[in-house]
Amino acid sequence: MDKIAQIKSFLEGSPADSFLRHALALEYVKVNDDAAARQTFEQLLTDDPGYVGSYFHLGKVLERLGERDAAAAVYERGMDVAQQQRDMHAYNELQAAYEDL
Repeated sequence: MDKIAQIKSFLEGSPADSFLRHALALEYVKVNDDAAARQTFEQLLTDDPGYVGSYFHLGKVLERLGERDAAAAVYERGMDVAQQQRDMHAYNELQAAYEDL
């Protein structure tokens, strides 16, 4: 069973598990399925906007898709969330990605 299928099977038992949803999106990135990765990250962040690690990866997906303005907006939202959570590591990563954009 490939990793995507395995994670999907885990999600059947825990469909709201943000960690598993994030892992699924990362697997889509690994197989160059940016459309599926984007959809998975966006749904995750809609349902769990505090899952700060997904903002960076969604921003990178949007950059690859040529959507610079959308990527910038995602990085900004992620920085706000990271700041609220006092997660300076995530904040600094997001800020660097934003500045590199």
